[in-house]
Amino acid sequence: MKDFFSRSLQTTIIFLVVGGILALALGGYFSSASDWFGGSVVSVQSWVATRYQAIQSFLTAPQDVATLRNRNAELESELARLQTQVIELQQQVTETQILSALVDFSRANPENTYKAAAVIGRDPSPFLHYIIINRGSNDGIRRGMPVVTNQGLIGRVDAVISNGARVMLITDPASQVNVRLQNSKIEAMLSGSVTGNLSLDMVSQDVTIESGDVVLTSGLGGGYPPDLLVGQVLNVRKRDYELFQQASVQPVVDFTQLQIVLVITNFRPVDISPLLPTQAP
Repeated sequence: MKDFFSRSLQTTIIFLVVGGILALALGGYFSSASDWFGGSVVSVQSWVATRYQAIQSFLTAPQDVATLRNRNAELESELARLQTQVIELQQQVTETQILSALVDFSRANPENTYKAAAVIGRDPSPFLHYIIINRGSNDGIRRGMPVVTNQGLIGRVDAVISNGARVMLITDPASQVNVRLQNSKIEAMLSGSVTGNLSLDMVSQDVTIESGDVVLTSGLGGGYPPDLLVGQVLNVRKRDYELFQQASVQPVVDFTQLQIVLVITNFRPVDISPLLPTQAP
């Protein structure tokens, strides 16, 4: 009987305690404690999540770095390929523009026959001025043929092999071209130099030369056809005690940018040196 009464009392007490706790909870007396407990749980969860992410990042970092390096190498390779394509397209555009200009020039000067040639070599020394082209005797190229661009005269063929030729530029120290001034019809000799500068020599003192005068080939001497554009007079040097005056000439052609040239194949130079009278000793 006592045992039954004791168990009933314990059960009653438990119900009362539980009921009291529920009453207090419903009355809002445990809100602060609940908030504190919830905040603690959230803090613990945040701390655990942060440490978990850090550990995960540490473990996966080597793999990510390797992946990024491989991707970076792929992108660099793709960039290099695209840059190469851009350069090739730019070269094609430039060559197309040059060829178009040369075609226009040949159409504007139908009296001559032309053979287009690409520049495949340049003079490496500071004393000679020449270029190498990819046309030779197999293409009908002969020594002495004039070479031009759509801008003007650049020189003439100096040596020939079966599939190539050397062109001596008008800036070469050994080059001499008979020219005339377009406005005044004055004739003179255009000479190259070691420095690549052009000058008009053998001009009489009583002749007036002005800056800006256009210089053309005269056709005298048999080395070049007439009326090929050469350049313009830059300045004049005239001294009373000298027999002749001299003028510097700016060529119309940029010799550093030569890529494609035209060889005038229907012109045959004439060597008139045997016809010149010899001087008595």
